Amino acid sequence: MKVYFKELTISTSKKLDLVDITYDVERAVAESGIRNGMCLIFAPHATAAIIANEHEGGLMSDILRKIRESFPENGKWLHNRIDDNAAAHLGSAFLSSARIFPVKNGKIIRGTWQNIFLVEMDGPRTYRRIIVEILGE
Repeated sequence: MKVYFKELTISTSKKLDLVDITYDVERAVAESGIRNGMCLIFAPHATAAIIANEHEGGLMSDILRKIRESFPENGKWLHNRIDDNAAAHLGSAFLSSARIFPVKNGKIIRGTWQNIFLVEMDGPRTYRRIIVEILGE
C-alpha cells in the first residue's frame, strides 16, 4: 500500500466562512499516483471543520446561518470565560474536523454537487493547515 501526504495552507478572511478546497484536494489525489484507495481530509484545528456540500451561494449562506443559530457567539458558554470562542469550538466538535472520500481510478468519488469545504469558525486566520492523506494502490 502507498501513502501520500500533502499539507495545504489556507488563509481565511471572515469570522465564519466556507472555503472551497475541492480543487486542492483533487490535485493532491492526482499528484499521489494512487489509483484506488481512500483520501482523508483533516483540519488539525479546534475551531475549524471539514464538510462536503454544494457550492451554491444561497446554500452556503444557509449553512453559515445554521451554524450561527446552533452555536451563537453570545451563548452562555462556559469556555467563553477563558477564550471567548466557545461557539467555534462547539461548531468544530459537532461538524467534525475530518472527512474521508473513496478514491477510484485516480479520482475522489464525490456526489455531483458535493464540494469539499473548510469551515472557518474563528477567523480571520492567515494560516490554517489542511492535511490531505491518500492511502491505496
